[in-house]
Amino acid sequence: MLKVLIIEDDLMIADMLEEVLRANNYSVCGIATTVAEAVTLILREKPDLAIIDLRLADGGLGTDIVRQIVDKRDMGILYATGNAASVVLTSANGHACISKPYSETSLLRALNLVTEIMTTSTASPPFPKGFKVLTSSQPERSLNG
Repeated sequence: MLKVLIIEDDLMIADMLEEVLRANNYSVCGIATTVAEAVTLILREKPDLAIIDLRLADGGLGTDIVRQIVDKRDMGILYATGNAASVVLTSANGHACISKPYSETSLLRALNLVTEIMTTSTASPPFPKGFKVLTSSQPERSLNG
């Protein structure tokens, strides 16, 4: 059972995510709403996967979390954002990004894809709507499609 950390400042969304994940055989090791809480939980819980909202309660960015984690190779990182048009991310930030709103099915498929990227360095289509694999060659600016 994979351990997932939810990093989301909207507690209604975080609670929904927790419910969906637990119902689909994931172990939720915590919910963080700020960069500091997220870093503390990552270091303590060592999650397999993290779902990271880009804009957090403390005014911080989800990417600030990743910059503070020294050994992030063993943690799959899926960003979630409602502001897809302004997203500029590469594989240095994480593995993938999905735009909000997303369905339960899309979220679960996105987590499977992140796990696949971690184990094989590739992701096999089909991709859910609004999902992008982060690459090192050029930043992702659009999440449509």
